[in-house]
Amino acid sequence: MPSGRFVLRIDPGLHAALREAAREAGVSLNEYCLRKLASPAGDVAGPAAEAVERAAATFGDSLVGIVVYGSWARDELAEGSDLDLLVILDRRVAIARELYHTWDASPMRWEARPVEPHFVHLPRRGARVSSTWAEVALDGIVLFERGVVVSRFLVDLRRRIVAGELVRRRIHGQTYWVEAA
Repeated sequence: MPSGRFVLRIDPGLHAALREAAREAGVSLNEYCLRKLASPAGDVAGPAAEAVERAAATFGDSLVGIVVYGSWARDELAEGSDLDLLVILDRRVAIARELYHTWDASPMRWEARPVEPHFVHLPRRGARVSSTWAEVALDGIVLFERGVVVSRFLVDLRRRIVAGELVRRRIHGQTYWVEAA
């Protein structure tokens, strides 16, 4: 019968850093490691972890995933660029203006840039997808997801793009996507 206890051998430098972080948090090393392992942010750090933790605290089990996308993900930031964060919620949560008001009540910054959340539901299989989803499929970075449902959806979209089923167009400098005829 397993005891539930084990010894983990890690680099002494990492052990020292964890011990120091635990001391700063005012908890034991074991408690600190338990909290880190139980965190929805997993091994994501910095502003990304803050965004994941905030969304998880706000939406709980209704949070399906979080993807950062746009100019930050493409490494094409310009003066005044914000950071686009796709917050994917299950269908029990209505996508309404109140979600944005709640988020905006305590604005987030990431590398000194404002974080702009975009609240969405994962499209149903076979449903028409928006241009936002096609852009996310190309350059999005999944920060958090329950299971692999978001990643699988994005893989499917990339396959459709490669197969020519979804086509990128541009008008008046704006990109949009259409289903091929």
